[in-house]
Amino acid sequence: MKRTVVLNVVGLTPDLLGEATPSLQAFARRGGLRPLRTVLPAVTCSVQSTFTTGLLPGEHGAVANGWYFRDTAEVRLWQQSNALVTGEKVWEAARRRDPSFTCAKLFWWYNMYSSADASVTPRPLYPADGRKLPDIYAEPPELRPELTRKLGPFPLFNFWGPTADIRSSRWIADCARHVYDTRRPTLTLVYLPHLDYGLQRLGPDDPAIAADLRQIDAICGELIEHFERDGARVVVLSEYGITPVSGAVHVNRVLRRAGLVRIKPELEWEMLDAGASEAFAVADHQVAHVYVRLPERIPEVKQLLEGVDGIEAV
Repeated sequence: MKRTVVLNVVGLTPDLLGEATPSLQAFARRGGLRPLRTVLPAVTCSVQSTFTTGLLPGEHGAVANGWYFRDTAEVRLWQQSNALVTGEKVWEAARRRDPSFTCAKLFWWYNMYSSADASVTPRPLYPADGRKLPDIYAEPPELRPELTRKLGPFPLFNFWGPTADIRSSRWIADCARHVYDTRRPTLTLVYLPHLDYGLQRLGPDDPAIAADLRQIDAICGELIEHFERDGARVVVLSEYGITPVSGAVHVNRVLRRAGLVRIKPELEWEMLDAGASEAFAVADHQVAHVYVRLPERIPEVKQLLEGVDGIEAV
């Protein structure tokens, strides 16, 4: 079976291909460019789970990057266990057809305790003194120290947060080359996050995006050359695109004014008390999931939100 490498360049859309992306543009001309419709919601965990299962979010269960767990009255974001994703995974289906099929899943989400043959995902350390230290989780376990020795510590703080930059995508790209060369997987899934950072901070029309495009294009060009030299098929795709926005709809403020949201003062801040609220929203990008404590109040909350300017559908 021909080896395949999927490069998930999140945020990349056809209109971003141009002078700043010579490698990707040449790759598209050589192999073809096809439109890809995303799912609702167009967020990382939902889209990646659809890619790996072929199911919609309502079927595989990853309905957002995080959601409300009613049994513990907590909103949990960016959970890691692959058990949260229902449905047969693409590598499981392939393995049924060919028992020799193997898969490396590199920085795609829900990557702990996965049935993939090799997995690498961010997993910080939290010592007793309150620090947060960069680290990864890997399967098989020996892959973790192997990667750290070869590449140095994973640059976690360049992957998440205000200092996110190209260093995390560079580390992931080097990781992908190493895993591909040493494990020889049939299918390699690689997540390259860099383009998403500037697009979300600045919007797609900001002049600074050209520099981000050049940086990720250089990495993609190196990876494409490396894998194609070995005879692998390379697929470049994206989870979603970022569009310009001019404002926000503060759903929880609407619910609070209606007396549905409970707030808990903590030091100088107000924190949402989800378990004590009659209704509240968990928003991500341009979609919000609204949780209502009592089913009989759903029509009331729905009618309230339908009257809010800027909300397209409830």
